[in-house]
Amino acid sequence: MRRLVLILAGLGLPASAFAAAGQQPIEPIDVPPSIEQGLDMVYIDREMAPSIEQRDEQLQAQGYDDFKVAPVDMFAPVHPLYTDLRRALIRYQMRWGSLPQVQVASGPTLKLNSTGDRVAVLRQRLGLPEGTKFDAATAAAVKEFQGVHGFKADGIAGAGTIKALNLGYKHYENVLLLNMERARRLPRTTESGRYVLVDAGSARLTMYEDGRPVDSMRVIVGSQATETPMMAALLRFVSVHPWWNTPPELAKKSVAPGVLNEGLKYLTDRDYQVLSDWSDDAQPIDPATVDWKAVADGKVTARLRRGPGEWNSMGDYKFNMPNDFGIYLHDVPGHEKDLFKADNRWISNGCIRLEDAQRFAKWLFGRPLKGEDSKTEVNVDLPEPVPVYVTYLTAEAGPNGPKFRADPYSRDPALLARYFGDGQQQVAAFNP
Repeated sequence: MRRLVLILAGLGLPASAFAAAGQQPIEPIDVPPSIEQGLDMVYIDREMAPSIEQRDEQLQAQGYDDFKVAPVDMFAPVHPLYTDLRRALIRYQMRWGSLPQVQVASGPTLKLNSTGDRVAVLRQRLGLPEGTKFDAATAAAVKEFQGVHGFKADGIAGAGTIKALNLGYKHYENVLLLNMERARRLPRTTESGRYVLVDAGSARLTMYEDGRPVDSMRVIVGSQATETPMMAALLRFVSVHPWWNTPPELAKKSVAPGVLNEGLKYLTDRDYQVLSDWSDDAQPIDPATVDWKAVADGKVTARLRRGPGEWNSMGDYKFNMPNDFGIYLHDVPGHEKDLFKADNRWISNGCIRLEDAQRFAKWLFGRPLKGEDSKTEVNVDLPEPVPVYVTYLTAEAGPNGPKFRADPYSRDPALLARYFGDGQQQVAAFNP
């Protein structure tokens, strides 16, 4: 499979060209069929293509047309995540690659002082001396395996741990190779300037300057039903105290029933404005003219937006990288800040919510960014657009080797089956 660079739009335009609140589409578009979902990034902006194309030409000149995850860092600059994952792969091979790939039968949980034939096979699988007792050494080996493979490291071999052991070394080696291939699509170490890397697999954003990470923060990304796509786009301007266009599904499920229960006061109390349509020049209309029962029933689509303030889901900042997916980065209102403390941060409608939008804005502009009026949206162009790369990694490189993560979008199984013949039918829904 050749590396694909798809340009959806060449949008070399300032904020003024996108200032209308209705520029984002109502629903995200589908990923183009030429893109391997879960592996390739869609390149939105024409300006980003030359460096990617140049890198691919280098790889192809060395005979790397196809998916094969070779040690390209020996002859061409790659992203440091690729190099880190390659080193992690070597450590993984050394620690886990030579162990007996025997299958442990399913059954009751195995823990300290358990005995029997299943314990004997478990000990063999972990490279321990022969024996039938689950002793301290067995618990330590199980705990080490769990820590590497994305489980709570409690030293107890339950059904999930046994299932992971039975997947075998090659399965996890292939997961690392798959993630290396994703990392190979990221910017090279030699690329100067600033860029942003969002990893939807770990729900984390990292800011880079001249090839090095300089800051990082947690983010909230799309749920499994509304995945954040793998894409690359230019962040061009920031909306301070932005308006928020309410998704039609939310208008149907939440706003319209609220109006039916409480009357039009529901809208005024929450600073909702109703617009005539979804065009750029839409005008405010009288909410009393809307058939809210029809909106709640899904027979009519109402366009609503919310002004700046405590109710606004955009918070104080919206970071715009115009694209047909309708994906952008944004702040959150104060009452949602605690969501970033949770382990499950795959809960958005696809956009990327920032743990500290003010700090991110300061990094972009080199100064605090504030609007003149907290009730007025102001668009501020960046002096130079900043690239944003959204990837998806299900493994990371730790100091002693890899650490595998969950696959919240279930993207890995089909890719593993396609490129490695990995028997994914049995593990398609597996997540530690």
